[in-house]
This record gives sequence, C-alpha cells and structure tokens, in this order.
Amino acid sequence: MIGLGYVGCVTAACLAKLGHRVYGIDSDQTKIAAILANRAPFYEPGLEEAIRETVADGRLTAGADLGTGLSGADIALVCVGTPSARNGSLSLEQLERVLGQIREHLKARTSPLILAIRSTVFPGTTEELAGELLAANPQLSVVSNPEFLREGVAVRDFTEPSLLVVGGTDPQAVRVVAGIYAKLGVEPCLVSLRTAEMIKYCCNAFHALKIGFANEVGALATRLDVSPYEVMETLCRDTRLNVSAAYLRPGFAFGGSCLPKDLRALTYRAMRMDLSLPLLESVLPSNHRHLERAVSRVLDFPGSRIGIFGLAFKEETDDLRESPAVAAIEQWIGKGKEVRIYDPHIRLDAIYGSNRSFVLNALPHIGKLLVGGLDEVLSWCECVVITQRPDARAAGQIGAAGKPVIDLAGSQ
Repeated sequence: MIGLGYVGCVTAACLAKLGHRVYGIDSDQTKIAAILANRAPFYEPGLEEAIRETVADGRLTAGADLGTGLSGADIALVCVGTPSARNGSLSLEQLERVLGQIREHLKARTSPLILAIRSTVFPGTTEELAGELLAANPQLSVVSNPEFLREGVAVRDFTEPSLLVVGGTDPQAVRVVAGIYAKLGVEPCLVSLRTAEMIKYCCNAFHALKIGFANEVGALATRLDVSPYEVMETLCRDTRLNVSAAYLRPGFAFGGSCLPKDLRALTYRAMRMDLSLPLLESVLPSNHRHLERAVSRVLDFPGSRIGIFGLAFKEETDDLRESPAVAAIEQWIGKGKEVRIYDPHIRLDAIYGSNRSFVLNALPHIGKLLVGGLDEVLSWCECVVITQRPDARAAGQIGAAGKPVIDLAGSQ
C-alpha cells in the first residue's frame, strides 16, 4: 500500500482485516510509527481497532522502504494524493514521483506485479504515466481501482461498499484486483481503464450537484415560507423518478411543456426576490449548449440529405412543444441541409392548439418535410439522425439500411 493517508491507511487496515498480508509504505515516519504502535495516524472511527487487530496478528506492517514493500508483493496499490494545482488542474507530482521510484525497483524484478492506481486521476492519466513502465516491464499490469471512502465513515464505506470499480486493459489483472475484495460480497464493476477513472469524477460531481440542488431548493423554499425539509423528504420518497436511475442516461436535450417552463418560473421568481440560484439558473443554458453540440454534429456530416427519426420532444408522445428536435431541424435547414422527418406518432392533421402553433411557427413547411413511413426516409437520406429512442422494429430498420447514423438520443 503506497501512501498511508486517509485512503491508503484505511484500505491497508481493512484489506488486512479481510485476511491479506499488507505492507504499508509512506515517507512520513510519524504515520509508520503510529501504525507499528497499534495506533491510527489520524482519527477515523473503527480504524484504530482494525490496525490494532491486524498489526497484532502480523497481517499489517509498515515502513518507508519501497523496495522492501514491493519485493514480496503481488499487487501494489497506489494511494498518494493528487491535490488541486493553482490553476485548478490536478497536481500529479506525488504520483509521478512514486511511479519513478517504482520504475527503479522493477528493473531487477522477475515475478509479475499488478499496479493498481487508487488515487483520483483524470481519464487517460494512468495509461499516460504508466506507459513507460509497461513498455519496459512485460510482467507488469496496471489497473485503476478508484476509492469511494468518505472521511468519518471510511471504514464502514470499505466494509459495506456501495460501489466497487476496477478498470484496465488486462482482464486477468482486473479480475485479480477485484478478487481482493471478494469477502465483502459486492458485485464488482469491471470496466475499461478510462471508464474507471471517469466514474470517480462522475460520482463526486453528482454528489456535489445533489448538495447544491438541495441547498438552492432549501433557500427558495425558505423565502417562500415553505419547509425545505418537508419538500426534500417528500421528493426522496419517489424512488422511481427522483432518487433513481431515471434520466441518468446521456442523450438528447430535454424539452416538452413542463421542464423548460417550470425552470424559467422558478428562476424568475427567485430573481424577483433577489435570490441568486446559480445551479438552477444554469440548467437551461446547459441544455441549450447540449443542443448546440448536437446541431454541430449533424452539420459536420459532409452529405446534404438528412433523414430524421423523431420530431416530438421524446418517444411515445405527439407533443411538439419546445421539442429540441424542432429547434435543431430549424438550424439544420437554415445551414443548408435537406431534411425528411419520420415520427411514428406525428400526423400533422391530428395536432392542434399550441402544439400545432409551435411547430408551424418554427417550421412553416413542416408538411413537406414529414413523411408517412420510415422506409421512405431511409431510402432517400445519406445519413440518419436519431432524436428519440426507436422501438426494436424501427431500430432494426435503421440498422439494416446501412446508412451512417448520428444517434443523438443515446439509443444504441
């Protein structure tokens, strides 16, 4: 275990408690002395008991010599810090130094070693920094094994993990590292190297997003003389849409008659009360940027004839109000693309009211662009653009057509 900070020390003690023999390595003699004296180097509930138990039975020891630690190791977990640099990027100084030291000790090594990076690093960092090591040492394998330990409950987070991720290009090495956690009884997520690195950032960003959302809702509710705790407690009771995997799938921009309208109303009301809600205020601009990226992807296609699957704001509806597909099509036509559109639920003679007014205002010639069958679009177009998830039959037709596909809905 290279690095005995919060992550390294907790991981070392907990792995030793699972029955592994662990050698902790750190340049800080104070940490080493504490562990050898059966004490935790810092306060963390349950850690000192784990250290006392595992040091006493010989499963955990510590020292400053990297060579000693690596000499008998099958797996080396790197848990050094990657703090923020002044410009906001990561400082990789500690990680680069450790990998440089490992490189020296690998020159004389004759047995296989798996290097597991547990430090938080940006996607691509592990393969970039470990590239020279791998090229020079055919017996070395490198994986990413991000941690999900919260200070104050780190021991419990280790022993009762909500997520276990191991990523790499060597399937055997990935399985071996996942195997050291087997006694925890959690199903590991075996992914690619970059995916493992990205998951850690995604989790932390999502946690921060949830905290910020709850705080902004709380601030607005309080100003409106509403109990923020009652609001959020009730919101969390919905585990089908609110606290769930619903909507957490990359796809097209959102639209429809509810989400844009209600976000505008919330942020407008807050502004009238001189209450700044930067997170909520950023949602609609973020959605617009996502729409712009989608527009650019299609404009970058060299052909001119674009077949579009989906016109409503999502599948299984004929609601066109604030549909991102309508907004995108308006821009594609304006930039010179020819389009034909098929939506299984849209018949122009059957839509009326604000729904009809919206689409005719944005696309006055929509009647000439809509076709009655998917085959007609597929035989005419040079490229298929998917703006809503097709059913199995439509997906099969699109695939069989053999045309280039730009999937904006994340359906494939």
